Amino acid sequence: MSTAHPWLEEKPWPTKKMPRELLERHIERVLTLTNIGVLGTVSKSGAPIVSPVEFYADGLQVYIFPQPNSPKLKAMQRDPRVGFTVMNPMAGWACTMGAQIFGNATLLDVDTPEWEYGMKIFKWVASSFEMGTGLDSPPRGQLMRLDPERIVFTEHFMRVDGWAPRQIWRKDED
Repeated sequence: MSTAHPWLEEKPWPTKKMPRELLERHIERVLTLTNIGVLGTVSKSGAPIVSPVEFYADGLQVYIFPQPNSPKLKAMQRDPRVGFTVMNPMAGWACTMGAQIFGNATLLDVDTPEWEYGMKIFKWVASSFEMGTGLDSPPRGQLMRLDPERIVFTEHFMRVDGWAPRQIWRKDED
């Protein structure tokens, strides 16, 4: 028996579904805990390409600046289906938290209104400073926006309040 977290041993796990607004708030929170996630794309042969990437979120939308001519950028140009994962570094089951986001990548062309907006969300200045590429203007290249179709959110601490530790968000579900 867990002395510190007896709720971890509760079986069966709670199955109660969260209201959409509360679930979205939890997902948005996990998207603010870090700016590093893992992007999965589909290669030309159909094999997965999985890459750690810097990201920034605007609500549930995720912005990623893929390296120009990279395999992941070429993969998204061929097949926009992507999976993206962000997680809180795990120090045990009590704090397990993360989101898997599935949808289509929209590649935003330089100087379009969507690219300009996305570059306000993507904190390029910090990366440019670190890499020594200049702070006068944002890097030039396509920006990727992921508009989620489905999000699988996991947080075991939600069990304390009776919520299922895994919640599913769908774009077209109210």
